[in-house]
Amino acid sequence: MPPTLASLVHHSALKLTVRAGEDRLDVPVRWAHVSELADPVPYMEGGELLLITALKLDAEDPEAMRRYVKRLVGAGVVGLGFAVGVNYEEIPAALVDAARDEGLPLLEVPRRTPFLAISKAVSAAIAADQYRSVTAGFAAQRELTRQALTDGPEGLLAALASQVNGWTALYDASGAVVATAPEWAGRRAARITADVERLRERPAPASSVVAGPEDDDRVELHTLGTGRRPRAALAVGTAAAPGTAERYAVHSAIALLTLTTERSRSLHAAEQRIGAAVLRMLLAGEPEHARTVAGDLYGGLLDAPFRLVVAEPAAVRMSVDSHAHPTASGAGPATPGGPNGDPLAALTEIVESAAARAGEAVLVVPEADGEGQRLIVLAADGGAAVAACADHAAELEASRAGAAREQPAQGGAGSQGRPVAVRDEDELVIGVSAPVGPIAAAAGYKQAEQALSVARRRGRLYAEHEQLASGSVLPLLADDAVRAFADSLLRPLYEHDATGRGDLVASLRAWLSRHGQWDAAAADLGVHRHTLRYRMRRVEEILGRSLDDPDVRMELWLALKATTTE
Repeated sequence: MPPTLASLVHHSALKLTVRAGEDRLDVPVRWAHVSELADPVPYMEGGELLLITALKLDAEDPEAMRRYVKRLVGAGVVGLGFAVGVNYEEIPAALVDAARDEGLPLLEVPRRTPFLAISKAVSAAIAADQYRSVTAGFAAQRELTRQALTDGPEGLLAALASQVNGWTALYDASGAVVATAPEWAGRRAARITADVERLRERPAPASSVVAGPEDDDRVELHTLGTGRRPRAALAVGTAAAPGTAERYAVHSAIALLTLTTERSRSLHAAEQRIGAAVLRMLLAGEPEHARTVAGDLYGGLLDAPFRLVVAEPAAVRMSVDSHAHPTASGAGPATPGGPNGDPLAALTEIVESAAARAGEAVLVVPEADGEGQRLIVLAADGGAAVAACADHAAELEASRAGAAREQPAQGGAGSQGRPVAVRDEDELVIGVSAPVGPIAAAAGYKQAEQALSVARRRGRLYAEHEQLASGSVLPLLADDAVRAFADSLLRPLYEHDATGRGDLVASLRAWLSRHGQWDAAAADLGVHRHTLRYRMRRVEEILGRSLDDPDVRMELWLALKATTTE
């Protein structure tokens, strides 16, 4: 610990005597300073032992001494040393009374003790304290390193908690608590996850001090990792600000945890290449070769049913109006990884963190081609990684719905009432296959792609292959090619109706909706059934197609639905 007034008083070579403030001698001394100024306060920083001979002070004036001592106390001076036998044979009573009234320790310095000796004693004590702190810091670093090598992050956290006499917690890239020490600190660590999430939004490296969940807690938060986005975070809870030795321990823990949690880029790239090779072999129908290449890294993943997940950034969804509307920001088509971040990178973090917490293996392969970027995930069926994908998509859906309620879409709607372009660079679309095994991996990949395509057409961010049949097929008609076919097929009927010579389109819709029942369809239209028969013959003549053909009836019905689908 740093020198105190008590340690100086007990210093045998200094021969100091306490004249006031006997009960405040345990205060630390940051420095010993000599000043004969009548007002030395502007030059004080706080924590000093001020040494004087009262050369320019009227030390016998009670009022002057009260003002002098009061200003010293207000500036944070921790003690006053008065040299006797120089200007005064003893400390004037006025100064002793003023020091006693303000509670300022007053030390009598004998003539044979030079101020330089006191300054040297303070300096030597401070240097010794710093040396002890550095030595303790190195010892803590060695202990933390040993714990990290033998017991991993959990052992390191336990050692650090012991070093700082507090508690520690490790958070993963998603802000979830991974480990704590001691165990009782888990609840405290969970209560500050919001602060951890805010810290992760700041450029790395970043740190902050927050009030802990308990009144007597002081919690330091530090990001871990070398990249732009932190891979983890460390929380250190203590009763007071850490000292020098404790600070060395915290910094050592940050370095060691960074090495532990952030794998080297070359190793990560190698694992990605292995994962990509395993995936290619599975999709090529070579499950045994894939299992051999996977080894211990991904081999366990292939021993049970798994799901394939395909994710892509949400593209700009345009209306089919002839005049394309710009996005709300006035920009062109959206590109993945905009200013709000890379949605695929965010999903990668979420999936890998969920799998790590659950102890699951997960294969994540990013892909990029001329048409854009996508992420392919192979994860255990019913596991945390697949659930994390669904939860993330649900959060994005909720955010989208909330934004739509709070801020109406800009730019209105298209000329036919269809939505214009919508852009959100944080969104992505996820398709999930049914559970499959290694032999059926190619089929599972196709299922995931189909689910993703259906999710896009339905305006959703997530779809599982088993759910595809639960909705209507009509939203799948929201495609430019389908609508162009429908417009081309029905245009002759619309042109006929535009001349006012009959309502063939409405008649055709009513007849098809009634499955060709003449009386029911005619009743819906409010016409005689012979009139409806005549109109259907005109439809056949104009289109050159027979309504007796079920394929023709199907095409006409879908064309009618496609031209009315919003």
